[in-house]
Amino acid sequence: MAGISGGLTTNYIYACTRMRVRRSRLIPREDYLRMLNMGLPEITRFIGDTYYRPEIDELGTSFSGIDLVEVALSWNLAKEYQSILELVPGDLKYFTASYLRRWDIQNIVTILRGKVQEARSGKIKEVLIPAGRLDKVALDRLLAEESPERVVEALKGESIYPILERELPGAMESGSFARLENELYKGYYAQLIADARAGIKGGKMFLRYVELEIDIRNIQNLFRLRVGRIHEDVRELMIPGGSFSIEELQRLSGLEDRDEFIDALKKQVKALPLLNALEAIRGKEHLHEIEVALTRVQLDQMERMSKRYPFTVLPVLVYLEEKKYEVANLRALARGKEANLPGERLQGYLVM
Repeated sequence: MAGISGGLTTNYIYACTRMRVRRSRLIPREDYLRMLNMGLPEITRFIGDTYYRPEIDELGTSFSGIDLVEVALSWNLAKEYQSILELVPGDLKYFTASYLRRWDIQNIVTILRGKVQEARSGKIKEVLIPAGRLDKVALDRLLAEESPERVVEALKGESIYPILERELPGAMESGSFARLENELYKGYYAQLIADARAGIKGGKMFLRYVELEIDIRNIQNLFRLRVGRIHEDVRELMIPGGSFSIEELQRLSGLEDRDEFIDALKKQVKALPLLNALEAIRGKEHLHEIEVALTRVQLDQMERMSKRYPFTVLPVLVYLEEKKYEVANLRALARGKEANLPGERLQGYLVM
């Protein structure tokens, strides 16, 4: 932490230590395994006995069953992210806020899809996570708009507006928001890279995280495209800025033989955990198993990096990611139990 004043160093140490404390409270693997054998009412009670209790108690009079779990998880995640943003000092706050802008994309796309499907505003609001630049008030204003076009127009002045304005007509015509969403995320990662290279202390470590996430996301996209048997030009679907060039990703997408594809991927990868994961993936048939395996590698690599650089933004990002997947796991369990899926099938969807 050379070059940072003593007081600021103390603030960094305190914030990063708080992240480790919060990580220690996350639900452990053995509790997920126990929940696989529970019904939805038992899972709800279990969640209510953890630090999700305030949301479960507050919402229990208005919601029940899967709706109670869904809304409580959304509220808790938003509250936790906002709390972290208030806790972290200086440059940590800058990079954390930059990372959290991804929730603006998720919220906007959720609202646009909801408007197209003519869903009730209250129903859409239940799954929004006001953790980015757009707070609850801003999201409520968007929800009050009558159409997707009006939603986009209300975002004039925001950095993502040009992409929304350009892509919305095509999305409305095709009935799919996939390209619009992909373009928003490409813009998001481009901005993360720009923020990392802006000369702010800690940017180098932030850039390493961004490059890792881009690589994992692109590899996941390649596997999704293989499952969908899409082998045409995929360059527009890939995210620039990782260790793979867009041309390399295009070449990899054209390899039809699965073993040849995995071998070619491994030749481009240097990190041993990712190499091991790719080899393990060779025998996996289901896309969700592949995505979970790659996500696990991303989290493990982030944790390794955060231990090597304990007083940077990395411990903050590790916690934010692990908290996100905790909520995703609990959602998957609740939805799976409501659909009467067997525990052994549900386990394959959990990031543990």
